[in-house]
Amino acid sequence: MSHGKHHMDNGTMDGMIMHMTFFWSKDVVLLFNGWPKGELGMYILALAIVFFLAAMVEILSFFPAVKAGCNPIIGGLIYALFYGLRMALVYLLMLCVMSYNVGVFVFAVAGHVMGCFLVKYRVISKAASKSRTDLV
Repeated sequence: MSHGKHHMDNGTMDGMIMHMTFFWSKDVVLLFNGWPKGELGMYILALAIVFFLAAMVEILSFFPAVKAGCNPIIGGLIYALFYGLRMALVYLLMLCVMSYNVGVFVFAVAGHVMGCFLVKYRVISKAASKSRTDLV
């Protein structure tokens, strides 16, 4: 029985295979119908975007540093807006990973790792420079 415009039969929807297990292929659909179109260059671009989004999720988990003495309403609003942006990116990444494409999964995890590294590197560098300054 068909409801509406889309017909689903044996794991396909309008001729598109819907994977329910991990697979490795450039033939994947991410977020938008028909993208990245099974083209290698577009697939690589999609992986780069997934990597960047995952790194941004980690970076946004550290920012913004609301200044002490800031108006609580403004500070709370800024924090909430950054949190909302971070959650939007998290949900977009979740949808990408739910494509079950191994490349997308690997690049999402790698992006989170790189973002975490950048954030922690910055924090540790600041602490180390502060301790060197305190010693002088």
